[in-house]
Amino acid sequence: MANDLDRFPHPHLTVDVVLLTLRDGVLHTVLVRRDQAPYAGRWVLPGGFVHLKDTLDAAAARVLETKVGLRQVFVEQLYTFGTLDRDPRARVVSVGYYALVHERLLAAVVAPGLVNARVVVPWAGERGGKVALHGPDGARLSIGFDHETIVGMAVQRLRGKIDYAPVGFELLPRDFTLADLQRVHEAVLDRRFNKDSFRRRLLASGQLRATGRREIDVGHRPAELYRFSRERTSGAQRGN
Repeated sequence: MANDLDRFPHPHLTVDVVLLTLRDGVLHTVLVRRDQAPYAGRWVLPGGFVHLKDTLDAAAARVLETKVGLRQVFVEQLYTFGTLDRDPRARVVSVGYYALVHERLLAAVVAPGLVNARVVVPWAGERGGKVALHGPDGARLSIGFDHETIVGMAVQRLRGKIDYAPVGFELLPRDFTLADLQRVHEAVLDRRFNKDSFRRRLLASGQLRATGRREIDVGHRPAELYRFSRERTSGAQRGN
């Protein structure tokens, strides 16, 4: 008997990963220059088709390792993008992921065909929508597919979670100062906080643990160093 599934045309399935980091206090994401149609020459997110024996998480991890060279980073499923005309070749549904890393992990991501693009968010709060992506020279990059929308969704998700979930810690080194943490929140949310009230709130949250150590080799009074008090990947998957 023929498999009933053969009677139904089906979409292709991909994953796309928004890799977010902070550089000079501004959100950046890694893009790949596309070398084939459609959108040859444009910049796109690291992505790829899901193999028959892949889980979605495994496919996202494979994309990060093979296209960016990163393993064991914070990765969380974002949203499913299925607009009918999002890929001119065929009906393609993409499961978006976002990954958060400290900028030192991307210091070596300078291979040809990769760029760390500055994320310019034209909307306030958690309204959502497309973002603009700018290259190192400040010019807006030409983006393929619906990837400006996918990056916008990742920023919207991060803004929505940063005040109640520990995702912001993934953008910091293991040991950090309260000023470092405040800069992360200000960069993600695009607004300024009163230093004293911000610190009182975070210290009262139970998410921080003092290390008993201070900064070294700084040109000012060394600040106390803190760590996140629980497992950093709570509620998310790490790439393998």
